[in-house]
Amino acid sequence: MTVTLGVHRSNPSLYHLSRLGYAEEELAALGETVAWHAYTDGVRTGALLADGTIDFGGTGSTPPVTAQAAGHDIVYAAISAPRPDHGALLVPEDSSVRTVADLKGGTVHLAIGSWQTHLVAQALDDAGLSYATDITAVRGGSGSEAKLRAGEITAWVAQGAELAAARRTGGLRTLVRTGDVITDRSVFFTRRDLAEQRPELVEALVRALRRADAWAAAHPGEAAAIAAADQGGTAEDWETALRALPWTIEEVGEEFVAEQQRAADVFHRTGFIERAVTVADALPRKA
Repeated sequence: MTVTLGVHRSNPSLYHLSRLGYAEEELAALGETVAWHAYTDGVRTGALLADGTIDFGGTGSTPPVTAQAAGHDIVYAAISAPRPDHGALLVPEDSSVRTVADLKGGTVHLAIGSWQTHLVAQALDDAGLSYATDITAVRGGSGSEAKLRAGEITAWVAQGAELAAARRTGGLRTLVRTGDVITDRSVFFTRRDLAEQRPELVEALVRALRRADAWAAAHPGEAAAIAAADQGGTAEDWETALRALPWTIEEVGEEFVAEQQRAADVFHRTGFIERAVTVADALPRKA
């Protein structure tokens, strides 16, 4: 069979795997082939799995939860180690916002539906505030940093090379360090039929991810040059961002399930998802 892997720019492990050939090598040993489906919005991963467009994908922490809430029967395949310095919630250096509680009534730019929603929702919840009612969450874009610097918005969640560039430019302050609120793991998941009927394929893909991560960890300059040429920004900022990642793939365990359940409960309480989710339902069933 041909196994279709989803790839988008926000998942660095799959992004580099798509350029290295390791997935093709691992599946060829099983007599299978690989195809790649590129898309721009990782939030769509659950729907793409459900309609058969892809067989395996990876995102941050939020999309698997929203996929379950939408009724998609996904199965977690692997996770990255925590990424504490992958992103941050920024405010202007001279902003009167000194604590998360000070965000009340403000406008926050973020990638809605991504791990950034998890970060903001959890930080607000920890401060006794609600993502749904105490801030105005707006989908961020290329102009978010300029709006923040101009005082047009209250805060902005930045990640990767854009975070490195913003910090290098100066004038902004970290209000929330991601690792102080959530683990912000990369999360890899698939459909239940593939996970339970062809587990050897999933295991082969996880091996390929580990190989790709090992390559990126050993060649940060080369990985940064690839990302900069394709996605923009400077190779220096990309290298700063990539060096901050753990490049370690782990098995799904009880600690991760508990982390995801905490996120799912916050999302449901704030109305970000309409129905409660039991994260453990997205584990393989025991034979």
